[in-house]
Amino acid sequence: MEKLQYISQGFTREDQELNIRKALDNGIKWIQVRWKNAPQSEFVKLCEISKRLCSDNHTVCIINDDVQIAKKIDADGVHLGLKDVSIDIARYILGESKIIGGTANTISDVLQRMNEPCDYIGLGPLRFTSTKEQLSPILGFEGYQKIIQNLKEKSLEIPKIFAIGGVILNDIELLQQIGIHGVAVSGQITHQPSIINEFKTAMQ
Repeated sequence: MEKLQYISQGFTREDQELNIRKALDNGIKWIQVRWKNAPQSEFVKLCEISKRLCSDNHTVCIINDDVQIAKKIDADGVHLGLKDVSIDIARYILGESKIIGGTANTISDVLQRMNEPCDYIGLGPLRFTSTKEQLSPILGFEGYQKIIQNLKEKSLEIPKIFAIGGVILNDIELLQQIGIHGVAVSGQITHQPSIINEFKTAMQ
């Protein structure tokens, strides 16, 4: 599983598509199409375009929240928040071969996600981020450390956890030392897509 995810950003379909194209041009291999509060028809169009672009670039295309759209456009999978449709239902709709990711904020969320089970966990936020409305309590590095420690104390295998929420390049080393599998980045890649290569190098 890739270690770097780009979470798309932009207030219009044109902005979103441009940012996705730039990320692809700079070598991203995993994109989560995320456009909160978008008109449904525009979001569907964006997802269709994104799937085509990702396929052309041999890049994983994950749809945020919407299982039905993911099914309709044959995306590679879906990422679900804690209040979205359950992992079980998503699995039933999408089938065994698709990737299903789940959001978590606390150790109990992580244990829930492991039991469901989803393929990877987006755990965060690391720090304050303006891209997410109704932000969950901020974890900081200490929060990640505590959760990983808790799993080790329970002798549980550490799942594929991606740090999310205000993650920047300088965080990679510490997150990897803690035991985090990868990162999901939005802002820094949107504003500076050429940084993707630096992320990849840092995460080898």
